[in-house]
Amino acid sequence: MRPLTETEIRDSFVNASKREVAQASLPDLENLDWDSIEYLGWVDAKRPLGYAVVDLGSELRGVILRAAPPPAALGGRRRSAICTWCEDPLETQDVSLYVAKRSGAAGRKGDTVGTLICTQFVCSSNVRRKPTFAELGSKDPDDREMFILRRIEGLTERAARFVASV
Repeated sequence: MRPLTETEIRDSFVNASKREVAQASLPDLENLDWDSIEYLGWVDAKRPLGYAVVDLGSELRGVILRAAPPPAALGGRRRSAICTWCEDPLETQDVSLYVAKRSGAAGRKGDTVGTLICTQFVCSSNVRRKPTFAELGSKDPDDREMFILRRIEGLTERAARFVASV
């Protein structure tokens, strides 16, 4: 992903009021490794909110996401789940349901869309990890590189598709 400025990030939000955009906490943009992320995602330290900014090619699109609380029936524990963005079968304990208010009139009426995403938005790290033999079925380094590239492309496409649906 190309490096973004604070202004670009704040201008990208499509499902937020001006007040919500102004109150949004931002990550430390100076210390991000922009070459190793497919989207910019972070969690608000003070509120149960997450933020994701995705480059759709012709535009940046940012969404504010509300984290759903863990089910009370489980004593506040999360169930194992697979993130719908990175689809990493090994990282299943730290996945949360995030819900985004739709943009425009639909959002003002209360329409939302939700999905399971890594709680700390670590999808880019997950898709770059060395695949297990069971996942890859080979020890060939070229096969491993192609497998990782396919996971990166899949993450990029799924994140963009979700953000575009908001």
